[in-house]
Amino acid sequence: MSLLSGMAVYFIMWWVVLFTVLPWGATSAHERGLEIEDGHAPSAPLAHNIGRKFLVTTAIASVLFAGFYAVMTTGVVTLDDVPLLPTFRSS
Repeated sequence: MSLLSGMAVYFIMWWVVLFTVLPWGATSAHERGLEIEDGHAPSAPLAHNIGRKFLVTTAIASVLFAGFYAVMTTGVVTLDDVPLLPTFRSS
């Protein structure tokens, strides 16, 4: 795997993980029973903690990428193991 390919895979993994981590711990004023001020969305989180979520996202994406990289470089799983794809082995 080339460096550019690895960076692209990590970038995609990071964004997917970010969107799964974003709702963690997010509570709105409505959920806490607080009064919602005029002009505020009832679903807006009170504290977003985006810095901590970026760190958690980076840690999770790094672990996932390390597993992906290990599988790809050791050849445990190849494209030939994926069903419904043509055979890629040269004859």
